[in-house]
Amino acid sequence: MKTKAVRLYGVNDLRLEEFELPEIRDDEILARIVSDSICMSTHKAAMQGAGHKRVPNNVAENPVIVGHEFCGVIEQVGKKWADKYKEGDKFIIQPALNQKEDPLAAPGYSFNYIGGDATYVVIPNAVMKQNCLLPYKSDTFFFGSLSEPMSCIIGGFHANYHTVRGKYVHNMGIVEGGNCAILAGVGPMGLGAIDYAIHGPRRPGLLVITDIDDARLERASKIYTVEDAAANGVKLVYLNTNTNIYPENTNEKILSLTGGKGFDDVFVFAPVKPVVEQGDALLGMDGCLNFFAGPTRTDFSAMFNFYNVHYSSTHIVGTSGGNTDDMIEYVELMNEGKLRPNAMITHIGGLNAVVSTTIDLDKIPGGKKLVYTHIDMPLTAIDDMAKLGETDPMMAALAEIVERNNGLWCAEAEKYLLSHAKKI
Repeated sequence: MKTKAVRLYGVNDLRLEEFELPEIRDDEILARIVSDSICMSTHKAAMQGAGHKRVPNNVAENPVIVGHEFCGVIEQVGKKWADKYKEGDKFIIQPALNQKEDPLAAPGYSFNYIGGDATYVVIPNAVMKQNCLLPYKSDTFFFGSLSEPMSCIIGGFHANYHTVRGKYVHNMGIVEGGNCAILAGVGPMGLGAIDYAIHGPRRPGLLVITDIDDARLERASKIYTVEDAAANGVKLVYLNTNTNIYPENTNEKILSLTGGKGFDDVFVFAPVKPVVEQGDALLGMDGCLNFFAGPTRTDFSAMFNFYNVHYSSTHIVGTSGGNTDDMIEYVELMNEGKLRPNAMITHIGGLNAVVSTTIDLDKIPGGKKLVYTHIDMPLTAIDDMAKLGETDPMMAALAEIVERNNGLWCAEAEKYLLSHAKKI
């Protein structure tokens, strides 16, 4: 079977190509990809090429398919897995395989015939062996594509820990009913974190969200409202910490929201030195700072108050990715209607948009860029659909659908797009 896919050959060398997939072996599965969300990690892989820790050294001769936030449908099952998986089943993949023999190998970075930015793929035995091919029951594919980023967020919340003085035991997770801050928190991943903090199983009592962009803060506050948070037992506060514009929003002001106690849990969602140092300054006794954002510079560093490490038991953790249990938790909460992270998505496109979008991802404003791999469509901001609809009936229809859904991408919009868009 032929597939169309975006393959990585080297530094900023991505190519949309059509090529033949090999016949599946008895321990493999053939699958159709429907949607993929483009991750900043894929942008980093494109920037670094073979220098990226997950990309093979021989990628120039053996290119890999990129994309790891994907959702699709099983087309054919090798006999080894026929008792567990069936043709027509929807699926998602946990790309962090964590194999002993090759711990860094992951779909979307390391394999020739599997990645999210493709029409069809061959799923290798390693994915099923590690129990990383997961059933997906929802009719909405884009929520499946958000399972990987949401698993990273959930993993971050699980990775925070707290201690009891005199005992050498780590109590895992954020402090329930405690003080939590998400700094630089209204980007796509920050929005997912707000959703989980308000609607997840363990919630803070105070949740402070900071950023330096009024427009993004306003959008976040309209989607995840103070009223909804309060109904879930969370006091939610949005603050612009650009002190050139809001000089009153100092660290002292933020700490005053806790009655001077400080924060039990602080998440840093931007690899920016002053933001990391602000997070440190906001920690209270036994406070845990989660450096969530992944820097591209190998020498990235920031100051940390080690007096407080010694006398106040402050500490820091870093997480990169989630695990299979985190992904399963997301899917269960999503299916129950508790998590709805469609706020993360701001742009829609087709497979033809992947190369330019991936390379320029750090320069394109907004949140998650979602692509449907069987359609031909330029990357389009959801907010621009109404204007484009003046001359394009499909865009007009999509704009009307999202307007009825609080301006957010939704199941109805997805179904309409998949049935009306030009095929790739």
